[in-house]
Amino acid sequence: MGKRFGKLTRLWLPVIASALVITVGAGFYSCSMAGDETTYKSLKLFSDVLEEIESNYVDEVDSEKLIQSAIKGMVSSLDPHSTFMPPEAFDELQDDTKGEFGGIGIVITMKDGILTVISPIEGTPAYRAGIMAGDVIVGIDGDSTRDMALWESVKKMRGPRGDEVVLTVVREGEPDPLEYTLKRDIIPMESVRSTSLKPGYGYVWVTNFRANTADDVIKALEKLGSGEVPLKGLIMDLRNNPGGLLNQASEVSDIFLDQGTIVSIKGRLEQHTEVFEAHANTTVRDYPIVVLINGGSASASEIVAGALQDQKRALILGTTSFGKGSVQSVKPLKDGFGLKYTIARYYTPSGRSIQAEGIKPDIEVEFELIKEKKEKRTESVFDRMVREKDLKNHLEPEGDKPGKEKDKEKKVTGHGLISLDRLNHDSQVQRALDILVSYEIFNGLNKG
Repeated sequence: MGKRFGKLTRLWLPVIASALVITVGAGFYSCSMAGDETTYKSLKLFSDVLEEIESNYVDEVDSEKLIQSAIKGMVSSLDPHSTFMPPEAFDELQDDTKGEFGGIGIVITMKDGILTVISPIEGTPAYRAGIMAGDVIVGIDGDSTRDMALWESVKKMRGPRGDEVVLTVVREGEPDPLEYTLKRDIIPMESVRSTSLKPGYGYVWVTNFRANTADDVIKALEKLGSGEVPLKGLIMDLRNNPGGLLNQASEVSDIFLDQGTIVSIKGRLEQHTEVFEAHANTTVRDYPIVVLINGGSASASEIVAGALQDQKRALILGTTSFGKGSVQSVKPLKDGFGLKYTIARYYTPSGRSIQAEGIKPDIEVEFELIKEKKEKRTESVFDRMVREKDLKNHLEPEGDKPGKEKDKEKKVTGHGLISLDRLNHDSQVQRALDILVSYEIFNGLNKG
């Protein structure tokens, strides 16, 4: 596309998903603590405690495991997105090259130390079984998730296609735990799907931001615009998109912008500060755009929505997004360990930090299935969202002090399966389509 941003920093949602395990950024920087007397005193205290436990604890202890646990606790106390990873967790984190894997298809997070579902992925085993946003997973194959690391739960839910995994779930309003036996399936790591809703009106669904997402969006737009009727309006669906690569969020935004700031990231150190600017496009894309978001739209998807909203390039419709306005980097450590930690906050073109606030839609529309209210499960999936502000130790907004039924009609387009019947009954999609059609009608009236 001729418009490339080299930085492959991740915008890490508090999510390591059994359907969307997003991978790694490059190595980073280290800081010296030399000269900090307070730090050395604290390290001496740590050494004294370790020595005391090694000498006098009732059972013999593994000093290496104790130190690793101490490091893990130190890093996790920073914010929900910073973590110290043992080699097996670091390997899982970098598992973005397969393109697909066996799993159940849910986006998860740790909320106050509890394994919580952010959203199921449409069309996956978890979605079909009835797993809901907000569900608390208390057991996996009979093992309690209490004190289980996020990467451990991901590993337990992954596995060969066809193998079963049993989830025990606690749900608000249900007196007893629910048990789901799910048969793992292949979860593709595709990120762009598209279809035509009616002549001239395209729908592009971006599920996450991977290495080729911007290129795939361009291909989808070219295909949508190649019919007898050129594109007159576009709906870009970022609902339940947990994020991904920073450069891909910038490039997707740049597809629709010709100038101005897309996003800026600002950290404590100068090398963690950068501004991403739009570049002139060789292809004219001046049609109106409606972007759909909800509480599952986070990180990179919030960058795209914020850039197009602030630049007055798209109308944002749906419900308030997740509110993750921080940037993480991953540093490989010796012996296969890894460190993922927060290095910066990001800001929309107008200077907004959406940390723990989210992108607020221009037009708020709740999700429902039109004329199909019997699908209460699906309605709850979109309504009950865990957000950044709900997570323990989340970064405060800047300036604040810390204190179903199977689809009836399907169409294969782009890289995946889209249910046209479902889109035709999706209240947010249909509202967006009405807006685009109205825009064309009013333009015609003005020209007349």
